[in-house]
Amino acid sequence: MDMDPSPRRGLDPDPMDFDQNNLGEKELGEKELGEKELGEKELERKESGKSVNSLSPGKIAVSGRPESSKLATLRLTRRHRPESDNAVKTFVLDTNVLLHNPGALFVFEENHVVIPFDVIEELDKFKTHNDDLGRNARQAIRHLDTLRQAGELSKGVPLNEEGATLTVVLDQQIAGCPLLLGSDSPDNRIICTAWSVQQTGGNVRFVSKDIAARIKADALGIDAEDFENQKVDFDHLYTGHREAFVPGEIIDLLYKDKEIVLVLDPPLVANEFVLLRDVINDGHTALARFRGDLGKLVPLKPRRGPVFGLMPRNLQQTMALDLLLDDSIKLVSLIGSAGTGKTLLAVAAGMSKVLNDETFTKLLCARPIMPMGRDIGYLPGDKDEKLAAWMQPIFDNISYLLSNRLNESHDVKQHAQHSSVEQRITQLMEAGKVVLEPLTYIRGRSIPHQFMIVDEAQNLTPHEVKTIASRVGEGTKLIITGDPTQIDNPYLDASSNGLSYLVERLKGKNLVGHITLAKSERSELARLITDEL
Repeated sequence: MDMDPSPRRGLDPDPMDFDQNNLGEKELGEKELGEKELGEKELERKESGKSVNSLSPGKIAVSGRPESSKLATLRLTRRHRPESDNAVKTFVLDTNVLLHNPGALFVFEENHVVIPFDVIEELDKFKTHNDDLGRNARQAIRHLDTLRQAGELSKGVPLNEEGATLTVVLDQQIAGCPLLLGSDSPDNRIICTAWSVQQTGGNVRFVSKDIAARIKADALGIDAEDFENQKVDFDHLYTGHREAFVPGEIIDLLYKDKEIVLVLDPPLVANEFVLLRDVINDGHTALARFRGDLGKLVPLKPRRGPVFGLMPRNLQQTMALDLLLDDSIKLVSLIGSAGTGKTLLAVAAGMSKVLNDETFTKLLCARPIMPMGRDIGYLPGDKDEKLAAWMQPIFDNISYLLSNRLNESHDVKQHAQHSSVEQRITQLMEAGKVVLEPLTYIRGRSIPHQFMIVDEAQNLTPHEVKTIASRVGEGTKLIITGDPTQIDNPYLDASSNGLSYLVERLKGKNLVGHITLAKSERSELARLITDEL
């Protein structure tokens, strides 16, 4: 059964979403505490989402983000659980679930898993594909073959020590399906399997990433849901920065001692930025980054001069450059809409580190081969000529940076600048200082001592992001950029793509930093289009 091609989260009502209004009570145990035990300050904090709890020299407790910001972490680690100890469910899996994650067979804990026979037939069709879907199909088939050694799949085999079982339901075991579910469609036969299992009296859930299939199942009275594993809540994704209102003395102390201990609610994580703002004077501010190894906030050092001809235009770009130019941060993820400067910032930092500081041997840029709209077909030429069309955004950014540097020389004419930029790019590529690579051939490689940029990462699956990041060798810095709201991969959305998954899973690690860029700086028109459309 095909997965839904629409990446728009708004079309996909998620029956397994947490109730945000009751999140604190249901998941954090605050219901048992009661309103009296929470106290007036805690109740006020829950209502306003921001408060100052206590003040002391060098130490302050602040709540600057709403409770719902905890939702992403909870949903990420959430596994399918029964509503009570006795309510064991039966999950009927669609083909697209196993194509998305072949390990889905093993994440349902003590519940039962049913695989319709048509799912195996569809996996068999996908197994010959030379892409990620083919790999996942082959892996799912291998999992089933391993489970087959424990007994007959048609009679059920154990999945774990918690009592979960897996059963393959054959076509002849399906009887009495509604006439609307014609037998000529594998999609309908898979739904019919879930309907037949439900008629036996079981607590059945149909799990599919196909929205239309879930709608059909729901119309037949079958509980249907999306596959939640490896999925985050994009609406509450970690941004890498926050704002906190504090007394002016705290800001003065930060500038004086060059470090300060702050207790925030929720707690700060490693490499998270905080804009401290005076509660009385809004103009009295300080920008600091939380050092996880020290457990303290450290003010950002003012940077003198541009970075390879580029100056940050807003606060988020300043934060991003701080992470990009810090050699102790080995992985930086940048998320932002079109025109926020995520790719340009990454390329500028890479050019500076490779050509000026010589910290890295080369700048490696890679992008997934994923067209927007209808593909134009085969491209002529060798590998570099074929990649030229896909890598043109990288060329555009390099050209912009080099032209900025040439513009500083007023005696250089315009046509000479254009010729010099093209010649300089050619020289950099011939010298191996700038390398453009497709992600298609990255498996099995080891990439040491390079500044590596992976652009448009929103079109990658969590498995592909893992494959890319695991290629990083000693001395390499990895930058992953993308916009989860502009996904061309028909099998991903803003919550299930590899970029969003990486941001939420790796937040708080000392080697990792993340910034979400919000303001478009490309042009006034681009900003208008981004805001209004």
